[in-house]
Amino acid sequence: MRALLTSSGVSNDSIRDALAGLLGKPIEEAGALIVLTGIYPFPGGPAMAWKAIAGEGAASLAGLGWKSLGILELTVLPHIDEAAWVPAVREADALLVWGGDPLFLAEWMRRSGLGGLLHALRDEAVYVGVSAGAIAATSTFVETYVEPPRGNGGPLESENVVFGTPDGDVDRILVTGQGAGLVDFAVIPHLDHEHHPDASLANAEKWAARIPAPTYAIDDQTAICVVDGVARVVSEGSWKLFQP
Repeated sequence: MRALLTSSGVSNDSIRDALAGLLGKPIEEAGALIVLTGIYPFPGGPAMAWKAIAGEGAASLAGLGWKSLGILELTVLPHIDEAAWVPAVREADALLVWGGDPLFLAEWMRRSGLGGLLHALRDEAVYVGVSAGAIAATSTFVETYVEPPRGNGGPLESENVVFGTPDGDVDRILVTGQGAGLVDFAVIPHLDHEHHPDASLANAEKWAARIPAPTYAIDDQTAICVVDGVARVVSEGSWKLFQP
């Protein structure tokens, strides 16, 4: 399966062109399924999910003009027959995995069976990850939390860290989780974003030091394309690769 891992969806023409290139056809001729599961642990999650579906959010994904678009809700899948959903996943040209809580998302990718299925999908199918959706595609990831994460199977490990910001130090819980293993590197999204002070370049370096894999810190104008295990950065913004 091919992958397009982003911080904020298809945010510029370069990323849109990269997506069409991965699909091998115009977006308007491709069918997609969108996964919104990761957003529900957050306050206002249902409203944010609707904005993602309606294409009203800051990140552009569902509203790209797909030929067809369906919703794949991971928390439902263990309770229904695989014949009701596996064919739809196998037939989709793109699997759009939205943001939210990567630990919660990764847990439900495992519990639903989707995580294992990803490795058996068509070579030309494309996994498109946004923020947590990009993080959860990796083998081992580290995410920051203000409060201990809830509503999931629990982290592999966690530690308290202090990140410096222009407004003073911020305390965070750094949580290590296990992703789907679709790629062999890690991702830190929202590099230098004003609403993510823990993802400044200096803090990203401190963050990446906890990850036992090459780690891409990417801003909202950057994506990583992966074909046959080979990663290529597409960017109209800023990014940095940290080696373990």
